[in-house]
Parts: sequence; structure tokens; C-alpha cells
Amino acid sequence: MEKISILIANYNNGEYFKECFTSLINQTYSNWEAIIVDDCSVDDSVNIIKKIIENDSRFLLFQNPENKGCGFTKRKCMEFATGVICAYLDPDDALYPEAIEKAIQGYTNNNIVATYSKMMLCDENLIPHKVFSKTKNIYNNKYFFNYPIQFAHFFTFRKCVYFKTTGINPTLKTAVDQDLYLKILELGQVKFIRKVLYKYRLHSNGISQQDTKEVAKESFASVIYATMKRRGIKKINKQLIPNTYKNPEDIFKLLDYQLHPVYRLIMKINLVLLQIFPKLYFKTNKSASE
Repeated sequence: MEKISILIANYNNGEYFKECFTSLINQTYSNWEAIIVDDCSVDDSVNIIKKIIENDSRFLLFQNPENKGCGFTKRKCMEFATGVICAYLDPDDALYPEAIEKAIQGYTNNNIVATYSKMMLCDENLIPHKVFSKTKNIYNNKYFFNYPIQFAHFFTFRKCVYFKTTGINPTLKTAVDQDLYLKILELGQVKFIRKVLYKYRLHSNGISQQDTKEVAKESFASVIYATMKRRGIKKINKQLIPNTYKNPEDIFKLLDYQLHPVYRLIMKINLVLLQIFPKLYFKTNKSASE
């Protein structure tokens, strides 16, 4: 039974942590640890969390000496992880009871470096509202950038694979998870678990709600541009990649072709072929992308 590290980067979310905690102790899978790093919260988060976890040694709490931001704190979590598999869980969210068990079961062979599943959008009280409808089974090749968004939580990954990448960018404030996804997926296959395993809480204090759409959009564009450069992509859809990143709209325009029905049909066909001929995995689809 492989150990999984659940990584929790907290900032001012102590009031919501009880449900996160409860969802973990109610897991059907028992071999896990929870690594919590508090980013110098200015509310009573640390005291609240300490009180909740005090009788469970599976929870370890660490604190940044000063506020460093989301990217830095999530990267810090990885320094303390001892599990073979890792996954991030936001302190204001929660997991369904079988989440960890189903995720672990997804690692059916060594080529699978990550798994992801469906998530439930919930209100401020974590009452389920609707399933996030954009989650899809993806065809992961050189030109996959998760644009438009096709998957998010619950994302798990092999720790050994993470350390083959440059890791989470500590300077990022937003698009931190997207950056991680794209780095991990460059090193192997990803398994889609067709079950709702994650409860995502929508509330006014959430990071994604606080940041302006423009800031989030610019961060995502910069992550995509860095990914293009890292993968050595010179042109995409017969358009040259700019030498320097200036405008987020320039990056998204390069990917507009991925919104078209024909391209999506090609990706669906590739997924079918992948199931029949697994060795086709991660081949570059030049006719659709270059």
C-alpha cells in the first residue's frame, strides 16, 4: 500500500479547515500523511489548525517565517512530503471518502505519472451545487496546454517525477497548479478517473476569487509561454512563437485553433487510437499543431 502525501498550503483559511480535516480522516485509504504549510496567516488559522490536528500524528504543521505567496508555499510543502504519491488539497476544500483510494488505483503501470478526476462545485458551506462540467479525458501531447481548462482537481502525481522537473515556480501567485500540471504531464501518461472525488468551495475569500481576472489571465498566459519555450516549440498552428512574452492575448491567440470542433474531433480520435495502440501515446500531432 503506497503512501500518499496530501499537501495543504494555508493562508487565512483556518475557519474552513475542519471540513478539510474531517474529509481526510474519513478516507477509505489509510496510508496517508497531511503536510500543512501556513503562509504567515494574519487570522487565527495556526491556532485553529493546531487544535484540530493535535491528536492525529498523520498531520504535520509548518509555518513560513513571512508571507511568501502561493507558489512558494506549495513548493515548500513538497520539501516535507515522504509519500510516493503527492496531491494538493486546498484547506477550504474537501475530498470525497474514496478520493485517495480511487486515485491510487489509477496507477496501473509505471508509465502513469499522474491522475485526475472530476470535481464538485460547492457553495460557501461546502454544500454541493453542480459538477464542474469542463473536465474531460485529455489527449496529452506536446501541444496540450490545458487551454481551455479541461481538468483541475483532484490531481495526484508521483513524487519522483516531480523532482525530475524544475518543480513549482515559487514566484507564481496564480496559475500555480496549471504550471505544475504541464510540467508533470511532460514526463508520462495521465489517468482520468471518471468519478467526482473533490469538493471545491466557492467563497469570497478564495484565492481565485480575490485575484482579478486580468491578473489570473496574465499568469496563465505566462505559464503557457514558459511551457512552449521549455518544450522547444518554435511554431504552433503555422504561427511563430514570439521571442519574448509581452501580451497574454498574443499567447491565447496562438491556441485559438484548439477551440475549433475539427481539432477537438482529432483529439477524440487520438484518444481512441491510444486505447487501441498504446505506443502512439505522446506522439506529436504535426498535422494539427504545426
